Amino acid sequence: MKKNDIIDIKIESMSSLGSGIGRYEGLAVFVPLSAVGDVLKVRILKVKTNCAFGKIEEIITESKTRIAPDCSVFSKCGGCVYRHISYSEEQRIKQQSVEDAVRRIGKVDLAAKSIVTNEKNCGYRNKAQYPVSQNGKVGFFANHSHRIVECESCLLQPEEFTRICEIFTFWMQTSGNLPYNEETGKGLVRHLYIRKGLKTGEIMVCLVINGEKVNAAKRLVEDLQHELGDNLKTVVLNINKAKTNVILSDKCVPIYGNGYIYDILCGVRVRLNPLSFYQVNRDMAELLYQKAAEYAAPEGKTVLDLYCGAGTIGLSMANKAKNIIGVEVIPEAVEDANFNAQNNGIANARFICADAAVAAQTLAQEGIKPDVIIVDPPRKGCSQELLATIANSFCPQKLVYVSCDPATLARDINILSGLGYKLQEYTPFDLFPRTSHVETVALLVKGEESGK
Repeated sequence: MKKNDIIDIKIESMSSLGSGIGRYEGLAVFVPLSAVGDVLKVRILKVKTNCAFGKIEEIITESKTRIAPDCSVFSKCGGCVYRHISYSEEQRIKQQSVEDAVRRIGKVDLAAKSIVTNEKNCGYRNKAQYPVSQNGKVGFFANHSHRIVECESCLLQPEEFTRICEIFTFWMQTSGNLPYNEETGKGLVRHLYIRKGLKTGEIMVCLVINGEKVNAAKRLVEDLQHELGDNLKTVVLNINKAKTNVILSDKCVPIYGNGYIYDILCGVRVRLNPLSFYQVNRDMAELLYQKAAEYAAPEGKTVLDLYCGAGTIGLSMANKAKNIIGVEVIPEAVEDANFNAQNNGIANARFICADAAVAAQTLAQEGIKPDVIIVDPPRKGCSQELLATIANSFCPQKLVYVSCDPATLARDINILSGLGYKLQEYTPFDLFPRTSHVETVALLVKGEESGK
């Protein structure tokens, strides 16, 4: 097999990134935009030692799970990967991907509980970050690139975001503000960032800029106010002058409002700034946090919440727990977490600004022995140092692991197994319908507790 060969292939499974997988002469071939059951003519684009990559030239026999895509930029944008298959098939794929990772990487032969969904496939996101094209329009990066696919209306976003994008585009094209150019490092406006409290309706608009100020800021605010009314609570400039592909810097300057919005999650009123971590699917996050609380059983216990963000997981359990201790490395998030505790009258929670591994060691040296530890790490998972500190210094009865990546979750389950913690139960949650991403909540218990 070589580049530009055209082969016939049947798609038998899906990768974790949403590409169909078939085999040709024993070699795995990855094909985007395909579906399990498709029989295809595929043009080979790249051949490696153990796999190949191709694109669909012709659909010979169509999978029964295929549907007509409902988005004009679906095949171009790097966001959704499953708009061409039924949602029930997407759920099956995600359930299987989590179970396969746990069995193959985690070395645990245990089936997951049924994936939790709420069937809301559109308008569920409370946050969007749009790169700005050289035409002054917004869109999304194409898959595996920084080429911008212009798109003002995304089915995953609330309707207000489309109207904000239209106002922003007109302002960009009439205000004299130049779009940022990644290659040269010149230009001003890098990203349009929108956040909405889906329960409160409050909206934040943030411009990420390569400078200190923008032209016609007052006009932009007035146009947004005219469209959004009282729902517009703040407009913020995020000052990012670094030549980097990291979207946000740590410097935020409000030009309207106080730089915050509020939302309500699991009965807790949450304050959010542009840097705060907050699950993008609020309704599904409530179900996920309820499962985390079920696994933690925090009644009368000391709970350590690592990678706590704005404190939402821990604070959702505070009315039952003896104490909540949250750890987060982003200062603004810790500030929000402390404010959220005070604003909700929660006196049994405190938050520490530090790297999770460092804070865990410090707390262990202080003699703090949590009964339950919750971790919600980034995609890379937990460090071996942190896992060792959890298992050997804290020795909690239970560890509740919230993961956005099945592979690193499974890896850490395997490491924890060697440290005396057994996977007792795990549940996938579809917080990101139509994309390849899936969240999982796992309960691990100390060896002597695992049979209880």
